[in-house]
Amino acid sequence: MTTTPTVPRATAVAARATELTKVYGQGETQVIALDRVSVDFRQGEFTAIMGPSGSGKSTLMHCVAGLDSFSSGSVRIGDTELSSLKDKQLTQLRRDKIGFIFQAFNLLPTLTAMENITLPMDIAGRKADQAWVQKVIDMLGLSGRLKHRPTELSGGQQQRVAVARALASQPEIIFGDEPTGNLDSRSGAEVLGFLRNSVRELGQTVVMVTHDPVAASYADRVIFLADGRIVDEMLRPTADGVLDRMKAFDAKGRTS
Repeated sequence: MTTTPTVPRATAVAARATELTKVYGQGETQVIALDRVSVDFRQGEFTAIMGPSGSGKSTLMHCVAGLDSFSSGSVRIGDTELSSLKDKQLTQLRRDKIGFIFQAFNLLPTLTAMENITLPMDIAGRKADQAWVQKVIDMLGLSGRLKHRPTELSGGQQQRVAVARALASQPEIIFGDEPTGNLDSRSGAEVLGFLRNSVRELGQTVVMVTHDPVAASYADRVIFLADGRIVDEMLRPTADGVLDRMKAFDAKGRTS
């Protein structure tokens, strides 16, 4: 029995950080949040970013996603170098090529679920691909909730709408900052399953910051940060394996 080679997928890069450094403050108050981080996020792959509090994981995601500036190094989304863009161009790139899912669902309360899903495209004046949007809606099980407003939806349903909104515009890459942090375990597992399916069935690229080993186990790989540097990587993670790795970092931190 032969297996399909995976080399072509591994060489296609959705986002790349090279020698990325982020420094806050000066002199004695200076904090190095990211210390020459280099990492690729490959197309069609689900990557989780983990690390102790203050390790730089959210800073890394925000810099790569174009939500925060960086002190030195480079970030590319596809073939586009972020540091070469003016503010208006950066806003347009975030709108056209990147999807975001945050802990706070960020849904507009006066809009229906469907209106929230298509809002970014409506703002951009772009016509939605109806077949694609319907596929996303079906995958997320939202067909019966499209006319409901956020207050009429459970937390899990609201987050599913937020996931659908991120997927609907067919972005090159989706970033999630603790996307299940405000959900109960069942709703969180549903949302993570949908993100997993978006990678497997829709070819989406997902990068997620999380502190939860169970959430990380849905990813294809986990990268671990400590003190602003990537210190480890795990492929085909399991919740127990991730937890053991995190415990090892905690133990090392206490003894250093």
